[in-house]
Amino acid sequence: MHICFLNPQGNFDPTDSHLTEHPDFGGQLVYVKEISMALTRLGYRVDIVTRRVVDPEWPEFSAPLDYYPGYEERLRIVRVPCGGDAFLAKEQLWEHMPAFIAALVDFYAGGLPDIATAHYGDGGYCGVLLQQTAGLQFTFTGHSLGAQKLDKLGMNLDNAAAMEERYRFSTRIAAERLSMRRAVSIITSTRQEHEQQYSHPLYQGAVDVDGSGFRVIPPGVNTEIFTTTPGGLDAGVAERLQTLHDAGEPYIIVSSRLDEKKNILGVVRAYAADPELQRAARLGLFVRGVSDPFTSIAGLPEQEIQVLQPILETISVAGVRDRVSFFDIRSQRELAATYRAFARRGSVFALIAFYEPFGLAPIEAAACGLAVVATSNGGPAEIFADGSGVLVEPTDSDAIGRGLREALQHADDYAARGIERVRTTYTWDRTAEGYAKVLTEALAKHVPPTEAVPDLDATERLHEYLASRAADTKRP
Repeated sequence: MHICFLNPQGNFDPTDSHLTEHPDFGGQLVYVKEISMALTRLGYRVDIVTRRVVDPEWPEFSAPLDYYPGYEERLRIVRVPCGGDAFLAKEQLWEHMPAFIAALVDFYAGGLPDIATAHYGDGGYCGVLLQQTAGLQFTFTGHSLGAQKLDKLGMNLDNAAAMEERYRFSTRIAAERLSMRRAVSIITSTRQEHEQQYSHPLYQGAVDVDGSGFRVIPPGVNTEIFTTTPGGLDAGVAERLQTLHDAGEPYIIVSSRLDEKKNILGVVRAYAADPELQRAARLGLFVRGVSDPFTSIAGLPEQEIQVLQPILETISVAGVRDRVSFFDIRSQRELAATYRAFARRGSVFALIAFYEPFGLAPIEAAACGLAVVATSNGGPAEIFADGSGVLVEPTDSDAIGRGLREALQHADDYAARGIERVRTTYTWDRTAEGYAKVLTEALAKHVPPTEAVPDLDATERLHEYLASRAADTKRP
């Protein structure tokens, strides 16, 4: 079976340049890369299809074809031109997707893959276009959906125009609805993602949440990298940590991109307000690109500065700057080595996002031996439901503090349970087996021809939803 992964916006390249550090390059790129590699180990051929960028600011993404070392025989990165050469933000790509699919069909020149799997709303829209153009079936993995994002950002009737201009929500919602209707299967990471994300009012009529079209396939961890077994970088990381002069204290580790929805500020506020927590551990913030944001914050993108500035202010006002350290980690292997070093101190990893669709970062940390404290909103509530991690309400600062103290006090126990949880449930080989089963079943299904692809516009539907929510808030 020849499988095509549709990811028009992505920074796939052999050295993982910029991986997850850009707002457009989240954990779903790791997800796609790892599943693709695991599928090749099962004997399948895989193409990761993305947009070609010929831009001096992004030189890694200009070659039409690329390969990951060791996977040259069965896995390709295919970069398709559309929308010019310059890098474009994901919100600017929608109108270029028909050209993207036309170029993709030309690339294959009649020898199309057997089936496609589409990721995020833009990938889903490409799946719809490819199905219409070439008759290729596709599965849809939405990851995080637009409806949840607009809710978390507080979109309302007053700010709708500005939000729409920035995020193109009406286009995204329309693309997601279309993808849900026409995909042969919808793949989610957790049952909670299936039941909560897809039951949002903005998707009513596009998907039957109680139907049989969903498949839950948990993501995994690269256990060659994220493991308790030391690697080649461990000695160097341990040597660097000795320069901290922190007497080998445990840390509360926060490692995620600077995004408001990750609620890093919530963790910092809980720490700043809790003297007992400050005595029990130091706080370690992983901020890629700068080693000391207090002196070099100007080097970060403006969006990241807006997230980081209140974090720095909270640290300064609380007088805990001497208890907080920043770390600039540049690769997955360095990240895993750093996790292992802090795990040996009885440290804790915290991801207490307002909502986390799955939560790959916590299971990567758990695989390296860190005790985990995670948000109770989203996938982590399912991952750690067996007691292998501590779950907390992200909007409750006291609850965050209690959860962190609990994990620090019993770090060895939570670490052992977390390692076992990953080993038995969350590996990429298991994920790939799940995908292979769903894709094989999809190939056996007859999918009738679909009507023409409509324009992407859910403006009226979005306005009705915002008006209904506004009316609800006014009711006594």
